[in-house]
Amino acid sequence: MALVTMKELLAEAQQAHRGVGAFSVGNMEMVKGAIQAAEALDTPVILQIAEVRLKHSPLHLMGPMMIQAAREAKVNVAVHLDHGLTMETVQKALDLGFTSVMFDSSTYPFEENTARTKAVVELAAKYGATVEAELGLVGGSEDGSCDHGIRCTDPFDAKRFCAETGVDALAIAIGNAHGNYPVAPKLAFDVLEKIHRETNGLPLVLHGGSGITDEDFRRAISLGIVKVNIATASFNCLTEKVSSYMKTEGPHNYFALNEAMVAGVYENAMHHIKVFNCV
Repeated sequence: MALVTMKELLAEAQQAHRGVGAFSVGNMEMVKGAIQAAEALDTPVILQIAEVRLKHSPLHLMGPMMIQAAREAKVNVAVHLDHGLTMETVQKALDLGFTSVMFDSSTYPFEENTARTKAVVELAAKYGATVEAELGLVGGSEDGSCDHGIRCTDPFDAKRFCAETGVDALAIAIGNAHGNYPVAPKLAFDVLEKIHRETNGLPLVLHGGSGITDEDFRRAISLGIVKVNIATASFNCLTEKVSSYMKTEGPHNYFALNEAMVAGVYENAMHHIKVFNCV
């Protein structure tokens, strides 16, 4: 199909009353696994990478691979920079051809978050790219290095923020957190309903999706969540497949190891896409 903007994928998903899986990737095998699952289920997806991952997966190497994979996929695919931390990285992603970017200013005061996000919206507009922002505090962090706590997004702040920034999608905090959950989180669906109402149907994003129950995913999608981020589950499934392979009787080789990594991400993506499709 084609490399498309995230805004386009989210609009289509809203019309079909389903969610879009945004799968974080860190190497070629993860890209292959996510794309193969999307093609098998004939469902568009988002490939994304967070800035904290770039020390292990450099943007100048991962970006072109993600974009080319999207261009050659049999389904529409958007390529997204997740949790950008600097304008320099956002600029680099846009120059590489990413069709969506997020500059995470959620830890800053409301006014500063608004100003920073507006600057990203203005920059991305020059590239025709989608912009996601975050309001409230989602627990943990993508690499587990910090945790600012959880603060649910205020519905009326969300209304003002979206109106002042012009973002295309808003990541919200409703009790969700990045990383592994010790127990399944208790999501504040009442807050989600209010945010959805106050933001006039703007696509809402659920970060920290790994570990949330299938039932809660479907309920969240029915109440306005359109994009769901999956990272930890993919990394965990890949690691488990590799671990199982390495425990088999040898000799072991790179090519079988490659297939194990692809299979781990493929199986995880297949499961989540089916759930998000609300089948």
